[in-house]
Amino acid sequence: SDYEQLGYNLRSNLFRGGPLKSRSLMRDSYTPDVIQKAIRDPNNWHGRRIYELGKWYEKYFLDLNVQKAMKDKYG
Repeated sequence: SDYEQLGYNLRSNLFRGGPLKSRSLMRDSYTPDVIQKAIRDPNNWHGRRIYELGKWYEKYFLDLNVQKAMKDKYG
């Protein structure tokens, strides 16, 4: 039966789970010296300045608050 096959597979350790060592595409693609030379600039996040992201989030949460207020007032 299916139950017996499942028990057999569990006892034989056919379902081993995930790999013990994770792999990274960046580490596989580049040599170690490229990764060590990489410079992370906290003020420049993916080509955007921190204050630009702050302004975006401020507008986003303001819009959410307006939507909530409109929903509460008009249903």
